[in-house]
Amino acid sequence: MRVVCALLVLFSPFCAFALLSQPVRAQVLTATVTSLNEPFEVAVTPNGDYAYVTNGGGWVSAINTATNKITTTIFDRNGPFGVAVTPNGNYAYVTNGGSGSVSVISTATNKVTKTISVGNGPFGVAVTPNGAYAYVTNFGSNSVSVISASSNTVVATITVGSNPQSLAITPDSEYVYVTNFGAATVSVINTATNTVTTTVDVESGPFGVAVTPNGCYAYVANSGSGSVSVINTTTNAVTARIGGLREPLGVAVTPNGGYAYVANDGSGNVSVISTATNKETKILTVGSAPYGVAVAPNGAYVYVTNLNSASVSVINVDPLLRTSPASHPTSTQILTLTPTATATAFVGADGNGASNSNFPIYQQHSVVIVLTTVLTVVVVVAVLVKMKGKEQPAERV
Repeated sequence: MRVVCALLVLFSPFCAFALLSQPVRAQVLTATVTSLNEPFEVAVTPNGDYAYVTNGGGWVSAINTATNKITTTIFDRNGPFGVAVTPNGNYAYVTNGGSGSVSVISTATNKVTKTISVGNGPFGVAVTPNGAYAYVTNFGSNSVSVISASSNTVVATITVGSNPQSLAITPDSEYVYVTNFGAATVSVINTATNTVTTTVDVESGPFGVAVTPNGCYAYVANSGSGSVSVINTTTNAVTARIGGLREPLGVAVTPNGGYAYVANDGSGNVSVISTATNKETKILTVGSAPYGVAVAPNGAYVYVTNLNSASVSVINVDPLLRTSPASHPTSTQILTLTPTATATAFVGADGNGASNSNFPIYQQHSVVIVLTTVLTVVVVVAVLVKMKGKEQPAERV
């Protein structure tokens, strides 16, 4: 994985050159969602059918993403905070900050099947991509609990930095990146030994963290300094900084690796950061105090919880940007889900954000055109060199 990351770094300037913006046109759809209360975190099932949202009021809401309506409410009076869905989609792990435990919810029945005791003040939770373990940050114990998904028991406890907040796991399930809110650091855990191998200095109040799909970078939202630190996972060094944000909390990277979405609690908006340039390319206004962020597995929608608005904003991503990263997203529409009001979503005639007929064919294939042009130039140069060699005069006798 780290060799692959090094190669990607070498070719990244060429990739950034090839990534082009795409336009979007859309139609209007309306939806209404009720019964949210101080929504904290959100996680989408692998099939994209449901989004699970933890509510400070003491329950977990299951949102049907096709209708954008809450279909089930799972009561959890122990102060639910973090949520993560297993790779097979069968279970959701929910941290309970008020009781020092983790609830295991069956997504088939939306019932709590088991409660697991962990450390003090559990907050973040993430499941390894191979589905073997769930890692839980214990904010009050300065530790991470490792839960075996097969037995739903704690098999290890790892000491990390002060006030661990959130965590993200590399795609190969080998490393866990943990933000230490009180220490302004990130602990890197080796999952083979369940030990901290590296501690990375970031900035004040690191909160959310997300790893790119290729496993090469970790994006860390620093709430205290209003910035995002980009960590190279090969060297575990900070290689870039995006500043000018206001209390960034949650962060999520799109499945194609093209963008990082950052929830800015202090300004009621979401920053869209291009991972090709590590620049903020767009600012999207959402509800009050945006907190958690999750991206649908197909990249079609981004879900943002708004703590003070008791709502979830659904960002509709340009269809062309779901498969090929672009340097600047030109249009992203928002559907805000509120308890009492009807909200607006923008989708295309095909239900995927825009009609494909609205996009010129040459723009849909822009990356292919660039690569084809480069290859053509290489071939032409090679032919010219060969011809020049043949044109050399024969040696006189």
